[in-house]
Formats: sequence, C-alpha cells, structure tokens
Amino acid sequence: MKNARDRMDVIAAYRDVGSYRGAAEICGTTHKTVRRIIEAHETGQRLAGQVRGRNFDQVRDLVVLRVEKTLGRISAKRLLPQAQAAGYAGSARNFRRLVAQTKAEWRRGQHRGRRPGVWAPGETLIIDWGMQAGVHVFCAALAWSRFRFVRFADNEKATTTFGLLAECFEQLGGVPKMVLADRMGCLKSGVVANVVVPTPDYVRFATHYGFRPDFCEAADPESKGMVEHLVGYAKQDLMVPQQPFDDLTTANEAVVVWCAEVNTVIEPVSGEVLAEHRLVAPGETSIVDDHYGGPRPQRPSRAPRGRTQTEQDFLALGPVVGGLPDRR
Repeated sequence: MKNARDRMDVIAAYRDVGSYRGAAEICGTTHKTVRRIIEAHETGQRLAGQVRGRNFDQVRDLVVLRVEKTLGRISAKRLLPQAQAAGYAGSARNFRRLVAQTKAEWRRGQHRGRRPGVWAPGETLIIDWGMQAGVHVFCAALAWSRFRFVRFADNEKATTTFGLLAECFEQLGGVPKMVLADRMGCLKSGVVANVVVPTPDYVRFATHYGFRPDFCEAADPESKGMVEHLVGYAKQDLMVPQQPFDDLTTANEAVVVWCAEVNTVIEPVSGEVLAEHRLVAPGETSIVDDHYGGPRPQRPSRAPRGRTQTEQDFLALGPVVGGLPDRR
C-alpha cells in the first residue's frame, strides 16, 4: 500500500466485512496484501519489519497521518480515542509524548512558501465527495467562516450533488458567490486547455441559484485543502466510530448533530504571541507579506493552458474569440 492512510482504509474495510478477499475487493488490492497488513496490525509491528520498541509504535502511522492532515493542530487528547480504537493500550502521558514528537518533526519539515487563502464572507463554498466502507460522504466548507456541512449518500450522481447543495444553501441561509469543486465527473462535461466545462445541468442549477461554478486545478490538493481536511475529519471522527451504518437516515440524523457540534467549537487560546498583525475591518484578512516572501495578487490565476497543438491554436485566437472565461 502507498501510505498510512491506505493501510488504515484496509484495516477499516476488514473490520466491516471480516474477510481478506472482501476487504481486498473494497480497497482495490490483493487478499495477500490485506492479510499482511492485518497480521502486522494485530501483532503491533510496523510494516517495515522493525522490532516493536515502544507501545505506541503500532499507532505511529496514524498519528503522523492525523498531524499532517490537521497541519499540526490536533491535540493528543482529541487523537487518543482514535489510537485506542486502533489498538493502543499505553498511558495517556506516553501518547502525549508521541504526539509532541510527531508535531515537532512535522514542523521542521514545513516552510512558509504557501500563503493562506484570502476569503471574503459569503464568497466561496468549497465542496468535495469522499467514501468510507462503501458509504459516500458529501462535504462543504464555507471558506471565510469555516462553516461545515456534511451528509451521507449511497451515490455521487449529479442529482444527489444538486440536492445536497440545495440543502446546504438552506442551512447557510443564503447562496455563496462561487462554488469551488474538485473536477467531479458528475459536474464536468469536459476540459479544454485546462479549463473545466461544466455540464448543462450544472449550469442551469447554478443559474437558478445565482452562483458561479468553478473548479480546482488538476492534481493540486492545496487548492481544496480546506474541504479535503473536512472529508478526512468526518471519516475519522464520525464515520469510523459509527460503522457499520444500519441505514442512511439514521446516519444523517447523527451527522446533523455532529455538524452542530463542530460548527460551534472554539479553538483554545494558549496566550503565546507568535506574530502581530495589523487590525482590519470585519470580513477582511490581515496577512504579513514577510511571512511568505513578499506580496502576491489578490486572486489566484488558473489560466488556460494548451496541452495539444489544437488547443494552442485555439488559444492563439484570443480570449474573446475563444470564449474562455476570466479565470483570475
């Protein structure tokens, strides 16, 4: 398997179906690989074949994954129940030591080359689909306020996506200026010179509600990191503890309660001053350019790029003749 996340998916699938071949079919691998992962997990050994030296070695990969996904913000207290569910039987103190070490190692490998997104209230809603143990999860995050909307479904069809978007707008009490999506097959009809062409049904849906559809760059997880983090958060904190799901109605009743909880959480304040930023008006963002090597344009550019000679000839006609939208 490629990484710790893949191995955790295999373990979760095996717990659901109870057989190597069933888990292999769900995860797209072989039953021999599933058996190797499960045996290593149950004996508490690392897949690299190292001898277990500490009682938290068996959950080290899980901790590394969660620290990376939360950008080093998750607490040991929050992560401990997940580690215990994965087989950790040591003390909370020892586990805090592991989390602290992992966070320190993660921070040493980071740099401040990427700046945070500059959002305006009500401007951008970011959406994505995920799947855990055969259950599809739709996630949406309102970029400025970080309001989170999560629902379960049995498919990722366009009609299902439209229905959940409409429900999300109802929860928000309004419609954002733009909906930013991954390059979902249910929403795109094609790609021309790196510009995603939405389906006619999606265009009609967007026109009805009055928002502009937009799409992330291909193979660029940073452009949708906020909602990808929400997908992983929903899987680990909501879906894994509640598996198996008896029915979607019961699951969605639980997720409504979960969303109400996570949307009202206030981050604890340590009192440590890391940087000072100038005060700005409500709804604006204060960023110190020196933290990121200098200023940047207010909006990212996702310009058309011709990959084939035909696309290059098409772009050479000019933006008006080509009919390409302003992607700035």
